[in-house]
Amino acid sequence: MKKMKIGIVLYPTFGGSGVMATELGLGLAEKGHEVHFITYQEPARLNVFSPNIYYHEVSVPKYPLFEYPPYETALASTLVNVIKHKKLDILHVHYAIPHASSAYLAQQMLKAENIHLPFITTLHGTDITLVGKDSSYRSVVTFSINQSNAITAVSENLKLETYKFFDVHKEIEVIHNFVDLERFKKNDLTDFKKQIAPKGEKIITHVSNFRPVKRIQDVVHAFAKIQEKIPAKLLMVGDGPDRQLAEELCRKLGTCKHTRFLGKQEKMEDIFNISDLFILPSTYESFGLAALEAMACGVPVISTNSGGLPEINLNGNTGFLTEIGDIDTMSEKSIYLLGNDKILNEFKVNAMEHAKKFSLKDILPKYESLYLNVINNKQN
Repeated sequence: MKKMKIGIVLYPTFGGSGVMATELGLGLAEKGHEVHFITYQEPARLNVFSPNIYYHEVSVPKYPLFEYPPYETALASTLVNVIKHKKLDILHVHYAIPHASSAYLAQQMLKAENIHLPFITTLHGTDITLVGKDSSYRSVVTFSINQSNAITAVSENLKLETYKFFDVHKEIEVIHNFVDLERFKKNDLTDFKKQIAPKGEKIITHVSNFRPVKRIQDVVHAFAKIQEKIPAKLLMVGDGPDRQLAEELCRKLGTCKHTRFLGKQEKMEDIFNISDLFILPSTYESFGLAALEAMACGVPVISTNSGGLPEINLNGNTGFLTEIGDIDTMSEKSIYLLGNDKILNEFKVNAMEHAKKFSLKDILPKYESLYLNVINNKQN
């Protein structure tokens, strides 16, 4: 296959879109493609050195004239410079706002110099279901998506949501999020687990950015009910605006001595490998990458039946689906699994087997094929 020079624009955070974009770039680099990450700080998971990986920081000057720094303009200018000097073949932007509009602006600037570079937009979730629906952004989001040379979505649900709320007249191809099975796999970390659960308690884990949409207080409420029946520990991984509320609720319910708020963590595979259950009570998840990574390590999932979660968490097989806010059912299903090791182990195996269907090695060729098709056509 032709080796390509690929620009990847992303948010460099622990969120799903940034993680997925970084992992995609790392995978492409391993296959010999030249990958250029373009964003305002080094991506959270870009922690390896490779001759095929480049990082370009977007610098946003702060002038007294600007109440809000014009990141979109700075990004477009950086894109133009990188594309011209590194002679990129294609640009892949993750998250519509403001990356797609910046890519379009850069594309038009380059056309004036007779440089024709296509860009692909991948929709991840809140750029469509939350931020993008705001009237302040809707027109720009719609226009930018339609100007993309190709559009992908990380789940069937997100594809349908996009068509429902935006006047998109182009085909959206679903390429699911993926998991690196070389990294996220079952390992024996018994000694590590004993340090967290010295009396053999079950370990329940939640990972998110602690925003209201994640409903992390539901996790705390459910854990309190689980604790009444099953000796357990709760690991809350991540950080965000609702962390303080969750900690206050933990103190109110008297579960703090069994709960650890770990903040943001890099070695998630180790945390998943000591976990017995993963809880994700979100109001909406376009896909649920953290749940998939947990499943790849053999951790069953209790999640809401929302967004793209039913596409990865099979009810009664890899875990259970519950309605949003149904804390009672969430705790009941958790107790059912944690209270019977035979059933729990069956679900663990099922979770690992289903996660294999979302292997990075299987998803990468889909992106490579899309890149080549867009490069060869170079048309809207």
